[in-house]
Amino acid sequence: MTRPLRHVTLITFLLLLIGASIWYANRAKPVVVVTASVETGLVEATVANTRAGTVKACRRARLAPSQGGQVAELLVRKGDQVEANQLLLRLWNDDLAAQLALAKSEAQAADARADETCLLADVAKREARRLDTLYQQKLVAEDQRDRSATEALARAAACTAARANARVSKDRIRLNEALLDRTLLRAPFAGTVAETTGEVGEFVTPSPPGIPMPPAVDLVDNSCLYVIAPIDEIDAPRVSIGMPARIYLDAFGKQSFSGYVARIAPYVLDVEKQARTVEMEVEFSKPEDVANMLAGYSADVEIILQRREDVLRIPTEALMIDNLVLLLDGATLQERQIETGVANWQHTEVLSGLAVGERIVTSIDREGVRAGVAAVSENVNRKQQ
Repeated sequence: MTRPLRHVTLITFLLLLIGASIWYANRAKPVVVVTASVETGLVEATVANTRAGTVKACRRARLAPSQGGQVAELLVRKGDQVEANQLLLRLWNDDLAAQLALAKSEAQAADARADETCLLADVAKREARRLDTLYQQKLVAEDQRDRSATEALARAAACTAARANARVSKDRIRLNEALLDRTLLRAPFAGTVAETTGEVGEFVTPSPPGIPMPPAVDLVDNSCLYVIAPIDEIDAPRVSIGMPARIYLDAFGKQSFSGYVARIAPYVLDVEKQARTVEMEVEFSKPEDVANMLAGYSADVEIILQRREDVLRIPTEALMIDNLVLLLDGATLQERQIETGVANWQHTEVLSGLAVGERIVTSIDREGVRAGVAAVSENVNRKQQ
C-alpha cells in the first residue's frame, strides 16, 4: 500500500473514532426511576377524619350545687377517685341544719300532742257509750247522754286534727331535709375528679339560664370512653353504623386500637363554611384498651369501608390518569392500561393488566419519565453502589 493511501486510511479511522466519541458523549442517558414490584396483599378502602377527634367519656358531669352559697367544705381534689353518692362539697348550711332540727322537735311535740288528744278522745268515746247504756236503763237524763256523745265526737275530731298536724310536721322535716340537701354536692356516679373550682370560704353561684359558669367539680368516668371525630360530608354517606375502624391516639404513637362506628350525627356541622363535616362516634371494641387512657386525648379514626385480602396490588402513587402505569421492561419504560378495584392512599387493587413480579414506576412525577424512554431503576443503582 502506498504512503498516501495509508495516510487517507488513518485519517478516515481517526475521523470515525472522533465521531463515535462525540456520539457516545452526547447520547441520551437513561432516566433514573424508582420502581416497585407488583405483589399480593391486603387492600382496604377507608375514610378518615378531616380534623383531630377527641376522646370523650361516656359519663362526664360538670357539677355545681343547685343554689349559691359559701363553700364550707371541699372534700375532694383534682385526681381523686370517688364512689357514687360520695359527698364532694358542702356549702355553709348551719341555718338550714337548725331549721331541720327545729322541725324534728316540732314533729316530735306534734306526735305527743296527737297521742294525748287521741287518748282523751278514746276516753270520751267510752264515757259516751257508758252513759248511753245508763240512759237505756233510765238511770241518767237524756241531756247528759247527749252532752257525752257530743264530747266524744269533738274529741275524735280533735284527734284527727292532731294527727294531721303531726303529718304536716313530718312533711316540714322532709322539706327542710331537701333544702339542706341542696347545699350538699354528691357524686352521681363513680369516677375521677378532673377539676375543682373554688376554695373553702369562697362563694359559688349556679349558672343562670344560657350563661355557662365553671363547675364546682368536674367528674369523669374514665372506665368508658369513645372517640368523636368529624368526617367530610362527601365521605359520610359511605359510612354506616357498625363498620370497623382503627383508632390512633397521639399519646400512644403509632399504636392502633380496634373500634366500630357507634353513632352518626343526623346533621352537618357548618362551623367551617368551606369544610362541612358530619360527626362520627367510634367506640373501642375492647374495654381493656381504655385502661390507661384519659378523656380529652386527641384522636384520629380510620373507618374501614371495604377490606380485600390477598389480592394483586400496587402502590397508589404509581397510578396515572385513566388507570395507566409505567412498567420498566428491560431498559425501556412501557405504558400499560390496568383495571383497578379497592384503593386507599397507600395501595390500589389491580383487577387486570399486571402480573406478580412486574416492576412499575412510582416516581412518575420526575422529569423525563414517559413511555418509550430508556430507564434504569434507582433501586438497582443503589445496590451497585
